[in-house]
Amino acid sequence: MRTAGRALVIGIDDYPDSPLKGCVNDALAVGRLLETHANGDPNFSVVTLTSDVEAVTTDVMFDSITQLFKGDADMVVLYFAGHGIISEETSAGWLLSQNATRGAWGMPLSDLLSLANKAYPHVKSTVIILDSCQSGFAGEVPQLGQQSPSVIGTGVTILTACHRDGHADEDGQHGLFTGLLLEGLTGSAADVRGYVSPAALYSLIDQTLGEWEQRPIYKANVQNFVTLRQVPPKIPPDVLRRLPKYFPTANYIYPLDVSYEPDRQNIPEALRNAPVDPEHVVIFKELQMCNRQGLVVPVDSEHMYYAAIEARGCRLTALGAHYRKLATLKRI
Repeated sequence: MRTAGRALVIGIDDYPDSPLKGCVNDALAVGRLLETHANGDPNFSVVTLTSDVEAVTTDVMFDSITQLFKGDADMVVLYFAGHGIISEETSAGWLLSQNATRGAWGMPLSDLLSLANKAYPHVKSTVIILDSCQSGFAGEVPQLGQQSPSVIGTGVTILTACHRDGHADEDGQHGLFTGLLLEGLTGSAADVRGYVSPAALYSLIDQTLGEWEQRPIYKANVQNFVTLRQVPPKIPPDVLRRLPKYFPTANYIYPLDVSYEPDRQNIPEALRNAPVDPEHVVIFKELQMCNRQGLVVPVDSEHMYYAAIEARGCRLTALGAHYRKLATLKRI
């Protein structure tokens, strides 16, 4: 079965002078999640470079990253966990290899971005995820001694643990950034249909980290929706496809009555003998599912239950109207 593309994950703990603890764990965990979707279907073809298995030297790192961008692919992903630095002498950013020395720190971020930019269009989408100090330098280029706005080529997305002057912290077994990244890939950042995008991952990480903690950076130049992983949908696709049936227009109010609510124990006594319509019950369960995910809200009632027993109704939210439109356009 065809995969979504290629992924290279790099984790370096074993630096001679300043070893780290969680980068190998981070790379292995990210690699495992990228290999398959939540249901076990193949996702990315992953190559893993970790310092517990082999020395991740400058040559090894450069050759592996260069190889990542060779050949056609719908998407390639690079994940790096390790030390990062900005040279005081040149103001250039680097991903540090194990044998890094002054003036030859490892992989220049400018070279990495150049490879990603030049890969389009034979690589349709590139996602670069960096969990290292000062990784926010990615996407910046020096001009006349000052930093210009980011220069990111078509199809390139960059997600970094911190800004160009920031430090990437560790939290237990994983880096603080990667721990949240893993939560997002597992499903916390998934949309209603179960798709996990880089933008959603950034949103999750950005909202979780406080103003006094490291600040992630997200930059992208994309024309199409990019998905890194798929998990079980919060609402089944067939339910989403029925939204135009339930709501003929985006502002339609779907009428409800007591026949939609099967509960006859907690219902007001005057309504306990009201008949229950099995077809209505099925529809109501689907509308309640949409309500829990923010697509539908009751009208003039606090809960969907009261909207039914009080013979009111429900309507689409802006998000619900969006998925109704996708269903109408047959994009679900």
